[in-house]
Amino acid sequence: MSGDATGSSAADGAAGRPSWTILTNHGHVLLAVAADPNLLVEEIAQRVGITRRATLHILKDLEQAGYIHRFKDGRRNRYVVEGDRPFRHPAESHHDVGSLLKIFIDEDREAGGPDTAAGR
Repeated sequence: MSGDATGSSAADGAAGRPSWTILTNHGHVLLAVAADPNLLVEEIAQRVGITRRATLHILKDLEQAGYIHRFKDGRRNRYVVEGDRPFRHPAESHHDVGSLLKIFIDEDREAGGPDTAAGR
């Protein structure tokens, strides 16, 4: 039975996981930049699993909305995440994105991952 109420569908990915994710690509790009502000666009794209062009579009969206700021560092860009910005959807607008970033950044620290102060 495809697409039934149990969540099973023909679009399920490997190991029975659904093909969709809770976080959008915008959320994944924001998390990637927060984890490592020095990533190249190509590295962000690879980490998120999207094209370079899509990554550039998302970075532009996030910058125009004030969630990130881009600074030139030589020939590279460096990103700073504004963790005090509220979520855009009215149901979550009373929370700031820093609370989401904190979940993932703290998890990375506990696992011995990159140390960053993004969103703080």
